[in-house]
Amino acid sequence: MEALGTLAGGIAHEFNNILAIILGFADLARRDVTEADRLCQYVREIRVAGHRAKDLVQQIVTFSNRSDVERTPEKFNLLVQDVLQLLQASFPATIEIRHNTANDVGIVWVNATQMHQVVMNLCANAEHAMRDTGGVLTVDLDSVEVETPAQTDAPHLPPGSYARLTIRDTGPGISPKVIGHIFEPFFTTKDTGEGTGMGLAIVHGIVTNHGGDITVESTAGTGTTFRVYLPRCASAKRSEMSLPPSTLPLGRERILFIDDEAALVQVAEGMLAHLGYDFQAVSNSREALTIFQAAPNDFDLVITDMTMPGLTGEALTHEFRRLRPDIPIILCTGFSHVMDAAKAQAMGIDAFLLKPLALKDLDLAIRQVCNGRRA
Repeated sequence: MEALGTLAGGIAHEFNNILAIILGFADLARRDVTEADRLCQYVREIRVAGHRAKDLVQQIVTFSNRSDVERTPEKFNLLVQDVLQLLQASFPATIEIRHNTANDVGIVWVNATQMHQVVMNLCANAEHAMRDTGGVLTVDLDSVEVETPAQTDAPHLPPGSYARLTIRDTGPGISPKVIGHIFEPFFTTKDTGEGTGMGLAIVHGIVTNHGGDITVESTAGTGTTFRVYLPRCASAKRSEMSLPPSTLPLGRERILFIDDEAALVQVAEGMLAHLGYDFQAVSNSREALTIFQAAPNDFDLVITDMTMPGLTGEALTHEFRRLRPDIPIILCTGFSHVMDAAKAQAMGIDAFLLKPLALKDLDLAIRQVCNGRRA
């Protein structure tokens, strides 16, 4: 697991840099086309796919590090519908998908990417069970009120209100000798090369980490039923949609931007120019230090990458602060084993951002830091 965590960190850093370039240019392109332009739809789809890839990378890191993930209030039926829409095109014609997901079972406080993974994995396992013979995949949503911990339709759950997802297949079923082991890591009944045995273990971990539970029932020859229970929120609002480009305020500050990826420097130039900032962007950390040494008072803000050859973002921060203690600094990284938000805050970093950055997120961080300093 330690080796996996190290590997995941390297993957995250490199992939997030690549995604930062893709999403950055997509953000810029989106602002140069109108809604009526056919290219607008293409750019929108690039952004959607890019954000799914971003979430996937974070999922890998989260699993390897066992770290907390960001959760938001989400309508559970909409999350399930999103997954089913993707599955419709990939399932063979021999498998019929029946679902009752229009039922609004309320809002759950979850990580949407992980919930997509739960539904996708359970449905994929059902498809695998029915691949040779065909059959019916049934997906239902309802709500359950648990009054006692030993309630038969929701075992092991404390009293409360829950959303319940039921996924049922008509496959050959699971043997009684096997069913007690299916949530164990690396346990699989699939042939070599078809499964790692981690799918259901991850599903179980995600569900229980969200305060819910998952159960399984199976009878030989008649299929298998999984039930996922998640606590419902009493009341919450879903995350607001992105602000339209026209609502982003124009800045006036002069910014020094540093990143060793030349393409990311180009993305930053486009973003900062669009937002109205005066800036100097460089791809060499030592060159950035030389520029700052020559005129430390010419800049209102520094935005620097963390992992760079020559001088890291941490080393640059120390040098900048030695030359000018009051200079605001935003530190960015795709992933770092040696830097996190808590350490950045302890160093006096004004904002710590994870790549890839959306245009609106970058602008929000700049405005908060600059306004805070003036205040």
